[in-house]
Amino acid sequence: MKRIAATTLLALAGTLMGWSALAKLPAPSDEAKAKAAEAAAKTAHAGKVDAFKLCQSMDKVASSHQASAKKAGKPASAPTATPPCADPGPYVAAGAASAPAAATPPVVAKK
Repeated sequence: MKRIAATTLLALAGTLMGWSALAKLPAPSDEAKAKAAEAAAKTAHAGKVDAFKLCQSMDKVASSHQASAKKAGKPASAPTATPPCADPGPYVAAGAASAPAAATPPVVAKK
């Protein structure tokens, strides 16, 4: 009976110690928040690049299908009007655009 009580008390103490450790986690620093925002921006840009590549491949398949139908003498279905593929361009970090402007020294006028 004493062993069961001791084991229960030790388990309870361990659980409480674990909860107190979780409750004392520090808030993320500004640097950690910036890194998380940068990672989110990179992921969003990668999604845009993937969508662009998918759009290009779908256009290529559709034009190939139209050409093969025309070559076979079959009536091709009218192409569906879709918006053009939008190239997102290369990834540009948010802080990179403002950094060169801040690095330029001020112009001093001579008397």
